[in-house]
Parts: sequence; C-alpha cells; structure tokens
Amino acid sequence: MKAERGLKLIALMADEIIVGVFLFLVLPQAGVEIPLWISAPLMVVLLVKDFLIAPYVLGGGLEKRPSAGPESLVGREAVVVEELKPEGIVKLDGELWRAECVNGKARTGEKVVVVEVRGTKVLVERQG
Repeated sequence: MKAERGLKLIALMADEIIVGVFLFLVLPQAGVEIPLWISAPLMVVLLVKDFLIAPYVLGGGLEKRPSAGPESLVGREAVVVEELKPEGIVKLDGELWRAECVNGKARTGEKVVVVEVRGTKVLVERQG
C-alpha cells in the first residue's frame, strides 16, 4: 500500500519534475536562460496545485467507499429483527430492510454484515 501511495505521489509530481528539468537543465544547455523571476513562480504554482490535489489523489479518490446511496451500506452492521431463513427483516441505522442471509440462517437479535444491496433488499452474512 505504501509503494502504491509513493507511485501516486511521483505521478502527481511528474509535471514539476519535467518542467524543472527543462527550466534548469535542458534550456540552459541549449543557451536559453529563463530568468528566476519567471521560473520560480511557475514552480511554486505547480507545487501549490499538487498540495491542493494530493489529499484527493493520495486519500483514495475514486477508490474511496461511497458515503451515500445504497452502496454505502455495504460493510455496515445490522441486527436481525425477523429471523433470516434465509429471508427476513433486519434493522440497519434505525431503518427496517428486507434481507437475505447468504450464508445460512440468522436468528432474531443476531448481528449481520451487509455484503450487497439489490434494489430494496440487502444481502447479509452472519458474523463469525
């Protein structure tokens, strides 16, 4: 996971690396001198852009778990209200949901975990 974050950071900083190499190594070798008062602010703008984007890119971005909608229920814990054999009712965040236990039966009061949402029904697994 750390290696993946490192690769994302390098990819995020690729534009600064390329611009820096051109401004400070390639162009001077070709006899083109860019004044520091132009090149320094350009590098600062590129770095500020990275600081604004980095939390999104390194924090998961599109890979993050949804915080709204049915998909956000996956992984949440529910309590069985009506025995699941395999179908019944669970209480999830104070709401009653039709549920189906995918790994057998679950008794009233037992805790289950949501593994999928299909329309208005949640598929759950018994813990343990």
